[in-house]
Amino acid sequence: MTTTAVPRANLQFQQSTYWLALALTPGLGPTRIRKLLEHFGSAERIFHASLTELEATGMQAVSAQSLATGKSLELAQDEIAKAAENAAKVLTLSDLAYPARLKEIYDPPIVLFVRSNVEVLSRPGIAVVGTRHPTPYGTGMAERLSSDLAAHGLAIISGMARGVDSAAHRGALACKGKTIAVFGTGIDVMYPKENTRLAEQILAMGGALISEFPMGTFAAPQNFPIRNRIISGMSVGVLVIEAAEYSGTRITARCALEQNRDVYAVPGNVTTKNSWGPNTLIKQGAKLVATWEDVWEELLTDVQVALTPSPTDESSVSDTASLFPDETTSPHERRILSLLKPDESTHIDTLVERLEPELSSSEIFAALFELELNGKVKQLPGKNFVKSF
Repeated sequence: MTTTAVPRANLQFQQSTYWLALALTPGLGPTRIRKLLEHFGSAERIFHASLTELEATGMQAVSAQSLATGKSLELAQDEIAKAAENAAKVLTLSDLAYPARLKEIYDPPIVLFVRSNVEVLSRPGIAVVGTRHPTPYGTGMAERLSSDLAAHGLAIISGMARGVDSAAHRGALACKGKTIAVFGTGIDVMYPKENTRLAEQILAMGGALISEFPMGTFAAPQNFPIRNRIISGMSVGVLVIEAAEYSGTRITARCALEQNRDVYAVPGNVTTKNSWGPNTLIKQGAKLVATWEDVWEELLTDVQVALTPSPTDESSVSDTASLFPDETTSPHERRILSLLKPDESTHIDTLVERLEPELSSSEIFAALFELELNGKVKQLPGKNFVKSF
């Protein structure tokens, strides 16, 4: 049986195929691939090198064999077919559409799998990250700040995880802004499953789903810290909202500092464990953030100029996160809002008990329903309510 070593040299592949083949070669990582490119001059030349020439670079035998026999190219062709089946594009470091800021980091992914809007990857973006188990305050701040920042042109970049990540994506979508979700799995593997609808909304609004992992890659714990460098690397800065002492958010913040990105943090209650991360970052010099302006004023002038506000009235939001009801709110609704807090949930029974002399239970239920419809309050599991930001 003949090997693929001879015909592979005669085949013409797109440059992206060669790059993808390198990324899929066993034993090769971004650093080793970069050295190979420097040594041979191009990705294509690596695949025209002999086994002896490849081994002479000091790479592992398994890597040299995969490159020399054409096995890596076969893997790449299979992967491209799988990507096409899942409506995903393959971007490599040599592509013009590859995110420019991501190229600046020490170990940028050789390949990115992208679903939907490739153009959004070139938009200035802010990473919003935090705990998977936020308080109502953390969820509210993530949604409101992301909404305000997205309304002013920034793409919201996060990791699609439960908690703060999901809230950040939802906030961007609420103002019809752009958001980018960076997967720790293959682009065809939704994790967590409950975010399937959220992913569809991101695509519908012209955002993007991206991953450096091959199709079918499952949610292995070690993949998520690896993908965090992409979240920070694509951004102009990282905004931290609630994170415990030992969390993946710390990894993202550290990556941001190593990548010379700005770090922002929303202060939290010092008695809450989720406040340890942002409060410590602020002590270490991170910019304290209460409103979107705190981020905006730190952006470079050229970034501010590049950002374009949404042209539609639909996507406009108030400049700051107001905690007070507006003048269109009814007296019953204003009374209920006066009892609710954005950072602490209140049970329906407590509201009924406090308002019993003033309002009937039916009036309270009706007012809560209207407030929820207008986005002024949010219902949590167990008939608990919080004031929206």
